Amino acid sequence: MSKIHYTEKYLLNPYHPVEVNVIGAGGTGCQVLTSLARISCALKQLGHPGLHVNVIDGDIVTKSNLGRQLFSASEVGLNKAMVLANRINRFFGFDWDAIRENYPYKDCTTANVTITCVDNVKARIEIGKFLRKNIKPKTSGDHDMTKPYYWLDFGNTTDTGQVVLGTISKIEQPKKSNKEATNKLKCVDEMFDLTKVKDEDSGPSCSLAEALRKQDLFINSTIAQLGCNIFWKLFSGSIENHGVFLNLKTLNSNPIKI
Repeated sequence: MSKIHYTEKYLLNPYHPVEVNVIGAGGTGCQVLTSLARISCALKQLGHPGLHVNVIDGDIVTKSNLGRQLFSASEVGLNKAMVLANRINRFFGFDWDAIRENYPYKDCTTANVTITCVDNVKARIEIGKFLRKNIKPKTSGDHDMTKPYYWLDFGNTTDTGQVVLGTISKIEQPKKSNKEATNKLKCVDEMFDLTKVKDEDSGPSCSLAEALRKQDLFINSTIAQLGCNIFWKLFSGSIENHGVFLNLKTLNSNPIKI
């Protein structure tokens, strides 16, 4: 019997816009944010309150970011989170927030959905620990803006990438289903032993040419589209895939079945 995951009911009918933390506003993060804005607009058209996103990144725009990331020459030296949040707010009329620090920072909170677009393993390990440590909402209500339900992680190398959507805790499933309902989706740090992964933060590139030697020009935007499509499908009520592996060199993609 094939497996299926039914979305946490609160995300489908929330009292307020679904709270989303996007951690990392670089190559993948800037593409993800644009897709999230489109998702929020679409949800509102369907009678849903949409999304409220906190863009979290302590880095600034550099010249090497131009072309590969969605920044202009006039934005060099400015904080990435601030630039992207302001741009989306002006274009879509949103009130998304920018947090100019690296997550987790002092007094930071969790959100209903955490989306990570970070470039190192250490950050993923720390974020995973923080989410599980703060699994209970900050207020007495069962459904609060800080109650973490899902973790969507984006990762890539030069021309390959993966997206993994996991649940922070078990999600209640219908008692009756034509397919095997799964209440727990493995997060990226549960699918892979990140402690054994050797990766080093290479630091900022000095030029666009150097940056392109590290990552293909379209790997970030392609993986962002695939991952946000899974997130969008979550709002339909159920999903049968909770991730994808992508090889841009061979143009192959393989879903991660539940």
